[in-house]
Formats: sequence, C-alpha cells, structure tokens
Amino acid sequence: MAWMTYISNWFEQDDWYEGLQRANMSQVRQVGLLAAGCQPWNKDVCAASGDRFAYCATLAIYIYQLDHRYNEFKLRAIMSEHKKTITAISWCPHNPDVFASGSTDNLVIIWNVAEQKVVAKLDNTKGMPASLSWCWNAGDAVAFVSHRGPLFIWTVSGPESGVTVHKEAHGFLSDISVFRWHTQKKGKVVFGHIDGSLSIFQPGNKSQKHVLRPESLEGTDEEDPVTALEWDPLSTDYLLVANMHFGIRLLDSESLYCITTFNFPSAAASVQCLAWVPSAPGMFVTGVSSQSPTKNHYMSSTSEAGSPPTLTQNQAFSLPPGHAVCCFLDGGVGLYDLEAKKWDFLRDLGHVETIFDCKFKPDDPNLLATASFDGTIKVWDINTLTAVYTSPGNEGVIYSLSWAPGDLNCIAGATSRNGAFIWDVKKGKMVQRFNEHGKNGIFRVAWSHKDSKRIATCSGDGFCIIRTIDGKVLHKYKHPAAVFGCDWSQNNKDMIATGCEDKNVRVYYMATSSDQPLKVFSGHTAKVFHVKWSPLSEGILCSGSDDGSVRIWDYTQDACINILSGHTAPVRGLMWNTEIPYLLISGSWDYTIKVWDTREGTCLDTVYDHGADVYGLTCHPSRPFTMASCSRDSTVRLWSLTPLITPLQINILADRSWEEIIGNTDHAIAQGTPPLLCGKVSRDIKHEIEKLTGNPRAKKLRWFSECLSPPGGSDNLWNLVAVIRGQDDSLLPQNYCKGIMHLKHLIKFRTSEAQELTTVKMSKFGGGIGVPTKEERLKEAADIHLRLGQIQRYCELMVELGEWDKALSVAPGVSVKYWKKLMQRRADQLIQEDKDDVVPYCIAIGDVKKLANFFMSRGQLKEALLIAQAACEGNIQTLHVSTPKGSSYSDDIYKEDFNELLHKVSEELAEWYFQDGRAVLAACCQLAVDNTELAMAYLIRGNELELAVCVGTVLGDAAAPATHYALELLARKCMMTPTCFPSVGYRNLAADLLLMIPDNELQLVKLCAFYPGCTEEINDLHEKCKLPTVEECMQLAETAQADGNIFETVKYYLLSQEPEKALPIGIDYIKEYITSSNWTLDTIYPVLDLLSYIRTEILVLHTCTKARNELLILCGYIGALLAIRRQYQSIVPALYEYTSQLLKHRVVSVPLKIEHLSEELDAWRACTQSVSRSSEESAYTPPSESQKMVYATLLERLQQEPLGGIVGPDYVTGSSLPSHSDIHVSCLTGLKIQGPVFFLEDGKSTISLNDALMWAKVNPFSPLGTGIRLNPF
Repeated sequence: MAWMTYISNWFEQDDWYEGLQRANMSQVRQVGLLAAGCQPWNKDVCAASGDRFAYCATLAIYIYQLDHRYNEFKLRAIMSEHKKTITAISWCPHNPDVFASGSTDNLVIIWNVAEQKVVAKLDNTKGMPASLSWCWNAGDAVAFVSHRGPLFIWTVSGPESGVTVHKEAHGFLSDISVFRWHTQKKGKVVFGHIDGSLSIFQPGNKSQKHVLRPESLEGTDEEDPVTALEWDPLSTDYLLVANMHFGIRLLDSESLYCITTFNFPSAAASVQCLAWVPSAPGMFVTGVSSQSPTKNHYMSSTSEAGSPPTLTQNQAFSLPPGHAVCCFLDGGVGLYDLEAKKWDFLRDLGHVETIFDCKFKPDDPNLLATASFDGTIKVWDINTLTAVYTSPGNEGVIYSLSWAPGDLNCIAGATSRNGAFIWDVKKGKMVQRFNEHGKNGIFRVAWSHKDSKRIATCSGDGFCIIRTIDGKVLHKYKHPAAVFGCDWSQNNKDMIATGCEDKNVRVYYMATSSDQPLKVFSGHTAKVFHVKWSPLSEGILCSGSDDGSVRIWDYTQDACINILSGHTAPVRGLMWNTEIPYLLISGSWDYTIKVWDTREGTCLDTVYDHGADVYGLTCHPSRPFTMASCSRDSTVRLWSLTPLITPLQINILADRSWEEIIGNTDHAIAQGTPPLLCGKVSRDIKHEIEKLTGNPRAKKLRWFSECLSPPGGSDNLWNLVAVIRGQDDSLLPQNYCKGIMHLKHLIKFRTSEAQELTTVKMSKFGGGIGVPTKEERLKEAADIHLRLGQIQRYCELMVELGEWDKALSVAPGVSVKYWKKLMQRRADQLIQEDKDDVVPYCIAIGDVKKLANFFMSRGQLKEALLIAQAACEGNIQTLHVSTPKGSSYSDDIYKEDFNELLHKVSEELAEWYFQDGRAVLAACCQLAVDNTELAMAYLIRGNELELAVCVGTVLGDAAAPATHYALELLARKCMMTPTCFPSVGYRNLAADLLLMIPDNELQLVKLCAFYPGCTEEINDLHEKCKLPTVEECMQLAETAQADGNIFETVKYYLLSQEPEKALPIGIDYIKEYITSSNWTLDTIYPVLDLLSYIRTEILVLHTCTKARNELLILCGYIGALLAIRRQYQSIVPALYEYTSQLLKHRVVSVPLKIEHLSEELDAWRACTQSVSRSSEESAYTPPSESQKMVYATLLERLQQEPLGGIVGPDYVTGSSLPSHSDIHVSCLTGLKIQGPVFFLEDGKSTISLNDALMWAKVNPFSPLGTGIRLNPF
C-alpha cells in the first residue's frame, strides 16, 4: 500500500501526542463552476485522445472525459501553468495520458492528465512556439516552431534529452501558419505558410521550400494563408491542404502535383480546419466560416456531401473515433457524432479571457453577470450554469459592470477605451454611451442603488465623474493620479468613496457644491485599487491595495481601525458579507481568496482553488452565504460560506430563541460574540414568521434553510416537501415546473407546455432512416407480390430493402398483430443502431419498458422518467399481449409494473445527480416518487446534515430514523469542534441536538463521557442530560460490575471520575467475544462504540498505552467490517491495512492475526469484484471455494444495516469539481484527490473529504493511529 510509506513512522512511536495540530479542512466550500470557452486566436486549440478531449481557453486547458456509465462528458481537470496566451496543444500519439502545450511567453509544458501534473517544462525557447506537435517518429520528442522557423525538436527524456534544431527547416520567406508530421513516413513534415505556399521536408530527399501556391496567386504578391493541413491516412504521399480563399486541394507531395480541388457551394466560405474521418476511408470533414451579411454561418461538409449541420463560426477541431470536436469563434465547444449526425456535447458561449468583474442581479439573484477582457458581458443562469444573454461585444476590454437597481434590466459597463455604456439586457442593445473620459480607460462603474438616476465612473485620467443616466454631468472630482475604485455608501445616498493611485482613500459628499473631498485616509504604501462600504456598520469602509493589505477605516473616527495582512500580492476583489457585520472577503493576485474576521483582523480561511489572479467577488442577494468569484483563469466559481457559521445554523435547528439567531450590529461586532444575523434577509424572515398563526416551526426551518444553503436544488427540495405534506398546488412557485417535479405533476405540467412534450429529443439534424438500396429486381418482385394481394410478402421484401416506412404503412392490411410485430422488429433494430428515431415506434406499440431501458442505457434519464410516468398515468396505450377477453385485473398489474419501472428510473436519475456531486437534487428525485427514506439518505451521504435535519423535522415520522442519525452526526460535529470546545456554548448545542432524539439516553452518555472540564462543569452537563452525578456514577459502576453487567459497568465508569477503569473491562469483554466462533457485529459494536468516547486526554496518557493500542486495533477491524456492510468500497482496504500495521508495530495481545486479516480482505475483494467489474475487463478471476466460505462467514457476522438507505459511498457537494490548488495525494489510497480535501492532525497528510466522512462513520479514530478523533462533518 502506497500510503503506509507516508505515515509508517506514526505506527512505531507510541506516545507523541505533544505538538499535534487538529485535523481540519477548508471552511469555504466550492459549489459550482462556470468553465471558460475555447479561445479563437490560435489554430491547434482543441484535441482529442481516446475518451478524452481538451480545449484551451486563453490561459488554461480544460480536459473532459467520457463517463462510461452515463455516456456523457464531464470536466475532469483544469491545467493552468501558463501565464500568457496558450498557442497550441498536442496529444502524445503513443501515450493517451500525456499532452504538450506551448504559450507566447516562450514556454512549452508536457502534462500528465491522469496525475494532473507537469512532467517537464522547457523555458525560454529560442522563439515563441507558434505551433507545436509530437514527433511521430521519436519516442518522446515534441517539435515546435516560431513564425519564421527554425523547427526545434525537444527530446523530453532519455540520454538524448535536450533541444536540437531541424537541419533544413529554417530561413523561410513567409510566416508558418501550421505544420504536420507524417504519421507513417519517419521524419517527413510539411509546413503551411501565410503566403499560401507549402514547404515539405523528408530525410534523404531534396527539401521543397515554398512550393504549390494556389494557381490563382502565381506571380502576384497576394497572400492566401494555409489554414489547415492533413496527411491522408491511406496513402503515404497524399496531402489535404486548405487555403483561406482558394478552398481545398488534394496534393501529391512527391510529384508536387495537384490531384483534385474541392469547391465550395458559396464563394464567401473559407475553410478553417479539416480532418480525415478515421472510420470512413476517403472521407474528410471541414470546419468552414462563411461571412454572409446577416450572420456568420459555418458548415461542416464531408467529401460525400452529407447534409451539413450549420454551426456558428467554426474555429478548430479534432477527431476522436466517429466524432468531431469543434470550437466556435464565440467560445463554444462541441462534440459532433458523425454517424448519428447529432451533438453529443455542446457548450455554448463562454468567456475566453480574464473575467474582471461579476455581479448578481439584485432583483433576480438567479442571474449573474460577468465582464471580461474579451469585450463582452455575459449573463448566466446559476442554477443551470449556462449563458442566457451576451452583450454585442467589440468593446475592447470591459473592466467593470454594475446592474441597475430594481427591475430596470440594464447593466452599466466600463471599458478600456470606449468609455462607459448602458446595455439593455432584454432588448440586447446598447441604449446609452458616456464619453466624458475620452479614450482613457474606465476602471470602475457604479450605479447608485439609493438613487437610480446616478451613475459614477472613475478613470485613468484622474477624474471620478457622477452623471445622470441621460448623460448630464453632476460632479467631476479631480484626483492627483488615476482613480481605480469607487463605491456608493449603503447608508447615505450622497456619499461616495474613491481609491487612487496616490495611495489614498477619499470620501466625497455630493450634497455640497464643493469638489474637495470630505475626508482623505492615508496609510497604504502602494496604489489603492478598490474601496467598499460596509452594508451593516455605518461609516465603516475597507480598501484593498497593491501593498497586499486590506485596511478597515472608520469614517466617524477618522481612523484606520484594522489592517488585514496575509496576501502576498496586490488585492483586487473585496466583498462584505451582508448578514455578519465583521465578515470580509478579499481576492488577490496571489491566486487566493481570504475570509477575514475584521474584529481581531484574523484570517478565518484561505481558498486556493482559482488557478490565477482573483478579480471580482459578489454576494448573492437572497442567499447571503453564497458568493461568486471570477478570475484570470476565465472561470466563475460559486462558494458556500455557511460552514463558517455552524453554531448559528444549529441554534436555528435546536429552536433557540431569536436573541441567539438575530442581533443588532453593535452587539454582533463585540469581541467574542458568536455569529448573529444582522442583515435584511434575516430580518425579513423574522418579520414574516411573526405574522404566522399556529406553529411556525416548519416555515422557520424552510426559510432559514433556503437563506443559508447554496443554490442548486434546495428550493426545489422544499417545494417537493410542501407537495408531500399536502400543500395546495396553486401555492407552488412559477419556477417549480422547471425543476424536478413530483410524480403527480410531471405529466400535467409537461402537457400544459405542449412544446415540451416532445418527449423525444429528436436530434437537431434528423437522421436518415435506413439507407435505401437500389436493387431493382427485388423492387420489381415486391411490386408483383403487392398486385397479387400478397401483402405480407411485399412487406418482408420492403424490409429487406430497408424501406421500412412503406412496409409499415401497408402492414395493417395483413393484421394489426402483424403490424405490431413489424413495429417491434423496427424498434429493436433502431435500438441496436442507437438511433433516436426509435421513440415513435415504441410509443405506437406501447412498449414502454423497451423505451425506458433504451433511454437509460444512453444516459438520457430525464426522458426515461417522463416515459415511465406517462405509462403510469395510462397515457401510453400499452402492449396487452394475448390477455384473455374480459379479464379485469390486467390493468392493475400493468400499473404495478410501471410503478416499479418509474421507481427504477427515478433511482437511476438520483444516482446520476449524486455521482455528479449534487446530493440535494438526488434527494429531490427520490421525494418526487414519495421515497422519503432514500431522499434523506442522499442528504446524509452528501453531508448536507443541517438540511437533512430541517427537511426531516418537517416531514415528520416517515423521515424520523434518518433525522435522528443526522442529529447524532451534527452533535458529533459540535462535540468535536475544538475551536471553542470546552466552551459551554458548543457543549450545550450538542446536548440540545441530542435532546431532540426521542430515545437519547445512550447518545447523552457519550456526550458526557467525552466532555472535558472540571467536576463542577461535568455535573452541570449531567444534570442537563438527566444523568446521575459523577460520584453516583462511580457507585453505580461498582454495583454493575458486581452484578456482571458489562455494558452498564463500562457506561458508568466512563461517566465517573476514573473513566480509564472502563478500558480494560470493555476491551477484555470484546477480545473474549471475538475468540468465540459465532460472534456477530451487533453484539460487540455497542460496547466498542461507547468505549471510543473516552476523553482524548485520558486515552493518550502513558499509562493507557496498551489499552489505547488495543482499542485502536479493535476499532480499525470492526470499522472495516462496518465499511463492508455499508459498501464504503474505497476505504475497506485502507481500514484492513491500518489494522494490520498497528498489529505489526504495537505491543498488544489481541486475538487477531495479520494473515487472517489479509485472507478476509482477499475474500472480500474476490467476491465483490465479480459484481462491480465490467465485462470488458478480462483480468477477472472468480473467487475460490475457500474465499467464498470466508466471505460467507463474514456476511453472517455483519447482518443487515439497521438504518436503510444510507448504504453506499458518501459524495459531498463539489466532489466532481476540479480544483486548481496543489494536487493532494490521499494517504489512504495513494491516488490524487478529486474534490474537497481533509487534512489530518499532523498538518501534512491528506485524505479526500468523502473518505474522511466514511472513515469517521465507521471508525472514530484518525488513520494516523494517534488516538485523536476525526471530525470531518
């Protein structure tokens, strides 16, 4: 096992508790990612290899991989080492995990995708690598070339490593636009030039420079750049060449002769890229751009002239088997299936450059606007993460944007050279321009939210200008240098603050006519870039500067009240939280986002996930703990800050008084006050709740839960809860029908939107049905049969000819039964061909199961759901095969059958969401079919514990067992929160949560046993939990011991002054039990679980060393068994290995043998891999008889998991999002961690948060064998 090398030294030392940190994880969770688009500036910017494809934004490379289970492409990694524009990428032809990329700062990098790391780097290349490509003739050599040559060849490793220059390829007369190595002939290479000519080099032949210009150019100086080159895979010398204006030629590279020329349907078209289709010899695909006066159309035409899909502006592409990867000039990326003629993956629009600013729309927070270096503003729907609107573009660089207040639906933008503008989003046009700054760059635009007629801009010309929206200038405030930031006060509509290059912050008051500032704050040691007024504390503002610090100023005291230092580069983004007055977030050029507590000036958390400078930060208006950030890595990311205010969430769950939830700002910013909500959102909720009659608990939980959780399904979940509780349909919100709907509404809503009832995704470009063959004799024969009235014979012949439609149209003439049989045959054939056209056939004959399974096999789960639901409601006439007449029961049986199908499809869809790291939506799918138990299980497995408790409490009895389990885990989170643990606050929170569970004595015992403190404090807690005092427990323990009641003895000793007495008693009992042959997990687990709650400081004492080691080993082994029972596949081997290592290195006497453990592990592997392995993997060996027996004994010991539904691995929100931060390797599996990371107590070792959650649920102690408890909840 790889991980043991990291930490084996822990297992050898026994007592080293001193100097240990606590295990921790990032508090801020990444919950969403908007990927960048593909850049339009260079040629080879997208490439494919096997089941992966990659494309380049300007500074990062995005890699997508096919998820075979759901047949869809998912973002796997973002590679961003390049600091300047990436010019080209190329996959290694003989190693599918490796590719190379080059960028304009003379850098070439070799990447390994599987390990997500840089394998090799070549700095300061002799020229800028304008295009690059792997050499086909050498093991690992990459060739790259600058505009005029020469061609450099970099051998990456081996004895020959280093850079060599190609002997002949240099001294060109025209810039190189593209080059290609020959795949078969060693060392043969062709270059295409800007002037339209080619240069061909081949070892042993005379080199040909600048030959074969298109005939129309001969003897002129006109240029016609070569846009694409490809060698013909079938013949060694043929070459396909595309020139921008001349079209495509097929050339013979030996005789330098043009074999044929392909012409375009319109003269305006120009080819941008082309590729041979590997699966169809002699066929190639091109990406074309044709400028017509109205719109840019791009056709993809094949040499056999199939029907061309019209795309917008095709830029570049590459062909994995049977597919073409296309990039469009507007930043979109698509994967086109050539055979089925449909898009398998299509991502519209995306920014291709740095995003400088992002803002949520104030009155519709589902919309987020972004402003970018690429000259556009795009508006995104954050629930679906797709672009809804994009501005006309061509604005140069857009530095800043500001939404109009209220429902005006306009955005103001600030540009680098075209002044400022107002864009009407719905109409899609610019409605106003402001040019007072001339050609100077405008760095910030701010629309006043207290007075919607005023807009401020600040510029490099040293002016901050305030004008009305129709362009009348109200104030011009002159500064000694460029002004970078301005912000309107949230409390006084006439106050504005500015940040200037002269290192000062100024405050102006507009109600006077003076153009002098009211206040000037100095203290920064470099230019001030941004200023922000606090929304909650009047007169407080912050400023971020190039000196790397953030300063907090108090306008009323004329002073700097705090300096936040920690960033190592200039600060750019700034954002105050709108509910917690002291929470400030900053983003910087050091690639991090920091969260600050401005009371003490401490940094609460640092987020490393962006791969480049962080520019804009914005807070969600109705979900104050959701924020978005944007960066030079061209992504927008969504974050949840809720983990920073855990105690507050638990106060709400535990139904504490309003004083502990909502406060006023002055009280909230006092040192040491636990977090309190002070903003508008929480005040509105309180106001609404106080208006309600009856018990407001359910509403209170719902409204606070929606305010605290990130978008992405929580409101959908609550709508379903309301439906299940019998709420009137008329009260459902409008957007309900856009999400996951309850069964009983699915068809109703879908039918009402008739245009959506196209249950079928008919592919955009239709697909020909069966290729007609022209065998005249068969046709003649068929016609004769028809005239003779032999319809069936005619149908069969027509089928043979592939003319299904003719056959099916006359088949009812034979009999309806024959027609149905024929329809079924056609459907089967289409399913085999994987064609969308199968749908009408299946629906016509009512073969619902076949259709649902077809959709499920293709990963189209939402379609399958709709079909199954329609069948359940009896909308599809189902196939009643030979039911005797008059039998009345058949309908109910069918209904049953379809209900089962419906549940099956819902489960598949839920699992798809869950695997995608969207546990809340997975829970929605289960609630939609009234499956409360599984819905709750998904929330718990996704670690959405607070949400699970809220929903469970509202749903009542059906969800009770799961709610209690979630409460127990939350109480563990509180017990273990070490930041302020012996603080009474957390202890009481944990007790309050446990007191909400009906049969809670045992849970309360664990809390009291674990709680450190003086006797007096402990007795207080005992009293609150209705347990006897410490002294009484001692006597009870002695009595129980005399009566031989082990469980009670252990329990009361743990609660007494001498808890260590419980260890030997409990451990000996378990050891004795394990030696018997027929022990089961449930007989010993309760005692072991109780023992594990002994106080940490007692467990790590020298005197307890032996007992501690034995406890750790037993917990490890029993943990492994529990993990098998719960199907936590990923950690079972690690738990066995952990137990074996402890047995090997520690002095213990436990009736477990290492050989026995490895035998059990092998048996488990052999017997479970047969289930999980796919049939393609040939390495599968069936388990031997002895292994089957070992596994059978194991299963007898395990019995059933008492809490249904929570079986299966945990998968938290954001698990599938790639992070840019340092690649961490898990010390459990030795693999790199995808998704959130959890640091163990040594501060270095890491495991994935998912593994940490599963580990803690089955074995409370850390994998480092230290006896410290793990708390990842």
